[in-house]
Amino acid sequence: MKDHTELFVYKASYDLLLSIFQVTKNFSKEYKYTVGEQLKNETIEITKCLFKANVSKDKEAIKYSLEKASEHLEVIRLLFRVMKDLKQLNLEKFIQINEVIESISNQLITWKFAQNK
Repeated sequence: MKDHTELFVYKASYDLLLSIFQVTKNFSKEYKYTVGEQLKNETIEITKCLFKANVSKDKEAIKYSLEKASEHLEVIRLLFRVMKDLKQLNLEKFIQINEVIESISNQLITWKFAQNK
């Protein structure tokens, strides 16, 4: 078992967290302390789920953690779409962040698939 910090999906989720910290500081005050904080919390939850999945030896616990990570990722995807529509981030940044989100999503799917073997 690799250390969780060496997992590509963990690194991608950490990069997402850094991006969120950078982009939310430019949100208007109305969204910075509501949606911005929720984005940060959801991403932290993803990294916690990844850690739990990586250290667990129980297949069901791993599947549960990966499902929870996927759920948090979908909330993030939704919130970023809302922030783009509310003009809180530009299209370029939205695309950049969505590429990271898609990368994490694909890695979670691959990990889940590997668990079913």
